[in-house]
Amino acid sequence: MIRILSILLALTVALAACTPVSAPGGKSGNIYRISRGDAGKIQFRMLDSVNALRSSAGAPALELDSKLNAAAATHARDMSVQNRPWHFGSDGSSPIDRIQRVGYTGGLVGEVISETYETELETLAAWMEQPDTRRILMSPEGRQMGFSWYQEDGGKIWWTLVVGN
Repeated sequence: MIRILSILLALTVALAACTPVSAPGGKSGNIYRISRGDAGKIQFRMLDSVNALRSSAGAPALELDSKLNAAAATHARDMSVQNRPWHFGSDGSSPIDRIQRVGYTGGLVGEVISETYETELETLAAWMEQPDTRRILMSPEGRQMGFSWYQEDGGKIWWTLVVGN
């Protein structure tokens, strides 16, 4: 457990180099803004972070999968349209439906989602605190990962991470 916390702390310190933008509309605090140039970096930062946690638990590393990324991106945007974080699409689709639609031929281990203004690493830390989402992220059955998000103009971020095998 100390090892996991140490890894998360190190990752949080590395992320602290990102400069937050003041919140629009007079909101107090800062908003984590994702620029187009950061998109690839964020996906690999999340992959590296998840794999560091998995390694410390003896689970095999995950590989980033473009089809799972596409399924995650579709769902992140759809949650924003629905204005609620849940696992069903506005068309009634399930996570299994979404990975099949993008042509992923493996099985679904699970999907984790979040609606937040926090960074991807803060979101990962929150997911690790919850038994259900932690179980998906740390599942030894996992082999591939898809990760994406949709950020609204006001700064809210809808995160989706899909684990497949």
